[in-house]
Amino acid sequence: MKKTVVISALAAALTCAGAVGPAGADPVDEQLTIDGEAMITRAKAPEGHPFDEVLSGWLFRTVETRALETDSFTNPGMLEVETGEALWNKVEGTAGKSCASCHGDAAESMKGVAAHYPKWDPETKRPINIELQINKCREKNMGAEPYAFDKGGQKPLTAYIKHQSLGMPVSLDLSEGDMQSWWDKGKERYYLRTGQLNLSCASCHEVSMGKMIRADHLSQGQINGFPTYRLKQGHLISVHNRFRGCIRDTRASYPKAFSDELMALEVYVTWRGTGLSVETPAVRQ
Repeated sequence: MKKTVVISALAAALTCAGAVGPAGADPVDEQLTIDGEAMITRAKAPEGHPFDEVLSGWLFRTVETRALETDSFTNPGMLEVETGEALWNKVEGTAGKSCASCHGDAAESMKGVAAHYPKWDPETKRPINIELQINKCREKNMGAEPYAFDKGGQKPLTAYIKHQSLGMPVSLDLSEGDMQSWWDKGKERYYLRTGQLNLSCASCHEVSMGKMIRADHLSQGQINGFPTYRLKQGHLISVHNRFRGCIRDTRASYPKAFSDELMALEVYVTWRGTGLSVETPAVRQ
């Protein structure tokens, strides 16, 4: 049994790294529309990008999975977005406030906001993502307890806020504060090989992009649709959960969520999707 597991793990590592030729499969040439609104699923890559064109993960999914994302009524992730809307209006904490108390109608105040996160936070002198911004507001403005990672309302509220930017192109300002150095750290982490399988993010999402590994079609690993509804788990998955899951799958220990290492990675990977529409909540297998 142990021998079989080792051989299987080695085969997976070699396949993902390109040493064993996995089957090729091109992304589909189709237009994603959500509730009739066209999404940007192909965009010219920014200068310094390893690809000429950035591609949404939607283009790599099966016809059935792609169909789920085209209609908010059929998208299972929208149930948690509705939960997020209720949390947006829920009064919590010693200040007796909700998110809406300060920000009003999210459809107006949050439109376009998530397309430009992570941003530089001058107070903490590090990048801040939507999840950390929510916690900062809860503590400072509401007098409420911050959400623990992936607990309570963190995922649905994050999804609700990001959903207000649906269709808007991702764009980061790397000139803010020290964002460029965090981008540099994130790039280094992206190409760092880890674990017993000796794999990096790039091993699958750059070197083997477009190829089939077992039943999975390897995409560019874009994160413009997170939190994403994954059919295999049956609920929303946060981007730091996915980062940690990928690192775990290389048979390596993984960093804490929102650690400097993973925040840097989020900055870099978000930049790799520059120009793609926010798809939250995307649907993947």
